[in-house]
Amino acid sequence: MKPDLSKIRILVAGDVMLDRYWFGDVNRISPEAPVPVVRVEREEVRLGGAANVARNTATLGVQSTLLGITGEDEASSLISKLLEETGIDPCLHRDKTVSTIIKLRIIGRQQQLLRVDFEKPPATDVINSKISQYRALLSRHDIVILSDYAKGAMINVADMIKEARDAGKTVLVDPKGEDFTRYAGASVLTPNKGELRQIVGSWTSEAQLTEKAQQLRQELRLDYLLLTRSEEGMSLYGKDQIVHVPAIAREVFDVSGAGDTVIATLAAMMGAGMTIADAVATANRAAGIVVGKLGAATVTQEELFG
Repeated sequence: MKPDLSKIRILVAGDVMLDRYWFGDVNRISPEAPVPVVRVEREEVRLGGAANVARNTATLGVQSTLLGITGEDEASSLISKLLEETGIDPCLHRDKTVSTIIKLRIIGRQQQLLRVDFEKPPATDVINSKISQYRALLSRHDIVILSDYAKGAMINVADMIKEARDAGKTVLVDPKGEDFTRYAGASVLTPNKGELRQIVGSWTSEAQLTEKAQQLRQELRLDYLLLTRSEEGMSLYGKDQIVHVPAIAREVFDVSGAGDTVIATLAAMMGAGMTIADAVATANRAAGIVVGKLGAATVTQEELFG
């Protein structure tokens, strides 16, 4: 049964990016170096980072707001245009001292050959002004997603989690980095295998993984820890339940942005009143669909529920 997502209000805050794609043909190797020459034939821009999370929620039919920081440049204008086209309420702070984060991917014969990143951390005063607006936005939303790509916009993430939880909001966090203590108190934390291993070390069995995941969940006072495991599916660790969801077998074309789809779908389904186990199963199905698409893609309700 297809849930009604139209009344759910989700606030997404985090590192906002523009994904730029250059597509072309590769017919020869450069005489200057042993690298392929790509003759660019078309360009494409998409919302990236936290903006892609918001795009995923909006595509599902949720009322979405995006809070983030960009530069005062062409990339920022493109992001604003894409947000408007997608129906996302933009709350962007434009900082003239930085450039909007851009991930440029060069694609030859449907294969990614190179990625070039442009980024510079935002100024502290701009981050602080973003926090003030974040507080004001909390009352208008049901669920909060904090999308941390470690690009500088989320240095106050611990305060943001506390503010939202004190306001009675469900808070989902996509983490990054070597210090997860700043995510303490979140409702759900969604690391992938590499991110979790960086925090708790390696494991040699499911029992050892469960022990380490549950210990981390307890230390951080999380309601749930959702581990995304690529070809192994997902594992949900809670106080009273552990749920393992196998990956849905299909051809994997591009995994970029799959984590954005997972946390967006999970938030939307939790907002619709699904049990956490059913919400995870739906998010896993969404991930299986999106990896079959090129680039940071999205999933519709029709694809999920028919």
